[in-house]
Amino acid sequence: MSILSAPHFHNETAAIARLEAIVWPNGVHCPRCGSFDRITRVKGGRVGLYRCGPCKREFTVRIGTIFERSHVPLHKWFQAAHLLASSKKGFSAHQLHRTLKVQYKTAWFMEHRLREAMRELHPVAPLGAEGQAVEADETFVGGKKKNWHKAERAEWGWPKKEAVLTLVERGGRARSTHVAKVNSKTLRPMVMEQLSPRAHLNTDEAGHYAPPMSQFASHETVNHRANEYVRGDAHTNTVEGYFSVLKRGITGVYHHVSQQHLKRYLAEFDFRYNARSALGVDDQTRTDRLIRGIIGKRLTYRDSSVKVGAAG
Repeated sequence: MSILSAPHFHNETAAIARLEAIVWPNGVHCPRCGSFDRITRVKGGRVGLYRCGPCKREFTVRIGTIFERSHVPLHKWFQAAHLLASSKKGFSAHQLHRTLKVQYKTAWFMEHRLREAMRELHPVAPLGAEGQAVEADETFVGGKKKNWHKAERAEWGWPKKEAVLTLVERGGRARSTHVAKVNSKTLRPMVMEQLSPRAHLNTDEAGHYAPPMSQFASHETVNHRANEYVRGDAHTNTVEGYFSVLKRGITGVYHHVSQQHLKRYLAEFDFRYNARSALGVDDQTRTDRLIRGIIGKRLTYRDSSVKVGAAG
């Protein structure tokens, strides 16, 4: 039986029950005041509507999450979350709007909300804290001009590539950051901030990693220009493998990404890598992790006529 035949993918009541079990594992509580006391179900109200005794306000499990004030049925949110979490190279908004039978702008906004749920909200442990080898490298992404619509090519001209720094633990996590420039002044502080002193750093021979970063347990480099790709345990093949998936997703699925939204696409690819099947995480567990990430995050529509940075 297909996993998509589960009740919460098709039935709204089952979807609400599923979301409550994920968001409220310790029982129903008010998302506004945090109280567990005197929570009652509203009789005659819509499914999943509760009333908080202490603050006298009604709420549902959507309050305080990316689903708040969304008119999209919750079971369709579960379908979208599963499709995005289980597709290794991503799932385009155009494909989602055809699959879910929603408008394209709805599918586009749903995907960005889900990417926000994938984003690490709080500072996490530094990479390599247990003495693992960590590979650092940078790449440039943005898509190919031939994949752009003719009107976009006419309006924007040649696409500007954006720089990305990625750190990957061998057998562990990945963390990607959109960077303004690829130079020592930009990259070295980021590497120092995100890596544990116990990490064994591996990079290529690029000048922005020179001189060797002695604050780590070790710093090995390989010289790609001399056709050296592996020297003992020194290599950057793991992070190059991450980049291959990232670029295939952006070029083949999304076609191009804007500077404004690149951070969310990076969060998406990091999330799937950090919950990959090689770490024992299946599609359903990965989707549940995505859903747990909806708490405390909101994205709202903004008037497109108001320029970024404008008053008002």
